Amino acid sequence: MSIETDIKQKKFRSAYQRLALNLVYTSNWLEYKQLEIFKEYDITSQQYNVLRILRGQQSNPIKVSDITERMLDKNSNTSRLVDKLLAKNLAKRSSCANDRRAVDVLITEEGLQLLKELDPLVAEWENRFNVITSEEADQISSLLDKLRESDH
Repeated sequence: MSIETDIKQKKFRSAYQRLALNLVYTSNWLEYKQLEIFKEYDITSQQYNVLRILRGQQSNPIKVSDITERMLDKNSNTSRLVDKLLAKNLAKRSSCANDRRAVDVLITEEGLQLLKELDPLVAEWENRFNVITSEEADQISSLLDKLRESDH
């Protein structure tokens, strides 16, 4: 469906306005579709992002500040997200050996098991992108990178 149909707007000020609105609308649509997966597992997309980062550490502890740097949503309150994962026993924390003020975080076996259950569901969610070719996907990614680079 076109952005015009989805938001019931016939004209745009420019192709750039249409693009900007389409990006925002599509981003929200993708997030909503992803939330449908996580809802039954009682986690948010931000919590899932933290779990993926922790799994990627392969049992090596990581500081909360380092998790923040790697988050997809830079506005996330990483400390609060980690606290929620701790309460669900999906992560554990320990004191950082090098810096007593810092806290190291590790994924638990329960966290790894949850990701193992979610992996096929997330892969299925990602399959919705198969309506475009891998070359088109690379082109879109490159164009999005170019948009973000213009901010530097």
